[in-house]
Amino acid sequence: MLDANLKDQLKAYLEKLQQPIELVAAYDDSAKAKELKELLEEIEPLSDKIGLRTEDRQDVRRPSFAIQRVGSDVEVRFAGIPMGHEFTSLVLALLQVGGHPSKASREVIEQVQSLDGEYEFETFFSLSCQNCPDVVQALNLMSVLNPKIKHTAIDGALFQDEVEQKEVMAVPSVFLNGESWAQGRMTLEEIVSRLDSKSAEKEAQKINQKEPFEVLVIGGGPAGSSAAIYAARKGIATGIAAERFGGQVADTMGIENLISVPYTEGPKLVAAMEQHVREYDVDIMNMQRAEKLVPASQRGGLHLVQLANGGSLKARSVILATGARWRQLGVPGEEEYRNKGVAYCPHCDGPLFKGKRVAVIGGGNSGVEAAIDLAGIVGHVTLIEFGDQLRADEVLQKKLRSLKNVEIITSGQTTEITGENGKVNGLQYTDRNSGESHHVALEGVFVQIGLVPNTEWLKGGPVELNRHGEIVVDERGETSVPGVFAAGDATTVPYKQIVISMGEGSKAALSAFDFLIRNEAPAADDAAA
Repeated sequence: MLDANLKDQLKAYLEKLQQPIELVAAYDDSAKAKELKELLEEIEPLSDKIGLRTEDRQDVRRPSFAIQRVGSDVEVRFAGIPMGHEFTSLVLALLQVGGHPSKASREVIEQVQSLDGEYEFETFFSLSCQNCPDVVQALNLMSVLNPKIKHTAIDGALFQDEVEQKEVMAVPSVFLNGESWAQGRMTLEEIVSRLDSKSAEKEAQKINQKEPFEVLVIGGGPAGSSAAIYAARKGIATGIAAERFGGQVADTMGIENLISVPYTEGPKLVAAMEQHVREYDVDIMNMQRAEKLVPASQRGGLHLVQLANGGSLKARSVILATGARWRQLGVPGEEEYRNKGVAYCPHCDGPLFKGKRVAVIGGGNSGVEAAIDLAGIVGHVTLIEFGDQLRADEVLQKKLRSLKNVEIITSGQTTEITGENGKVNGLQYTDRNSGESHHVALEGVFVQIGLVPNTEWLKGGPVELNRHGEIVVDERGETSVPGVFAAGDATTVPYKQIVISMGEGSKAALSAFDFLIRNEAPAADDAAA
């Protein structure tokens, strides 16, 4: 299971174990159980602090294993074989159960330890899901920190009967005490916030006490990260408030056009961006959704950004870098069957549709790439493009047309997603040439039709938006409001690309700094307004 190089790396990590642990395995007669046995037997000799034994209990999933701290009730359990994207989750679980301290902030650790009640979490993941490890690792850590919290991470592809029974059609899917609790990527802070009812109020109080920033960046994607770095390098007070650090990049699988980096993956790039930002004196405020911008001209002093939790931030200059999100079809059935057959991430949710029929809506690069990826997993793919021809790069189209289990429909307008018993069972589309309506029977629909800017909170405000909701900027990243700049996918700058967003974020920060040195800071009384 592990090659010599990986064994050497793991052995080096396991030297950090501070307390003895046991791997407690539950096998059956399956081929996967044999693979799990092989994996655990390779891990056990790598440290004298690791033991291995077979599980006697009958009320556990098989194959599965628990990592237990000897002489305590600290335990993390995996149902399946945590390889692929989840191998890091396995390594962290071994270390944390073995007493190696987490890198989580002391404040968050104390929040977890103070949670009262009984929490039995189960997380369904897929090995190809790049968002799942964040959730798995967060809940694993919580179960290590608080004995009232238990967590089992379950490979959905290995426990298909349970996936069907619980109607899991998107990963990660989290169940709490047997009930569906959350779906999609969540950070440790987000999970704790949901469990701690007073966390938002406490966070708002902290934010209201912060001193005004010279540059406040709203958004933590490529544009926001580069803006924060460039501003902080000027030695000025810089803050970054983001609803989710990394933004949409965190949901991106393969990235092959970031200059000088032949290949990387979204979560890795996000981790690298955050690490780079933290190299500087930047106040990172995660899980903060902006709701209103009040410009300095209306206050006589500083710009004010009001947040959803009731807190407010002040700044001499603001850089708007809120990015964009997947565009929805806006047809009947889409919202009703979201995560019940309607999906937006083929890499995450594709394995849950193994052998089934799915559709991909959209004939651009993202849609064609999704169809190609899915064709290797599902039984059949129907790709529907609104225009009269596909818009993807020719090399992608050629690959797509070579696949035998793919049907391509052009000039097709999706009009409805249909379902039965709470699940998708097909979609309705209209042939735009003949006007005829057709129904396609299937179990999943993957929507890949482009992006919409995250600027709803700015509508009706002082910042000019175009008819698409994009922030209007000039060649310097300046908006219609003096001292307010914008960058990235939320703006009118064409070509929504990571490398372009990074450049635009840097430009906006340099423009903001130029604005600051050419304009006097408000008087103390004005700043307090």
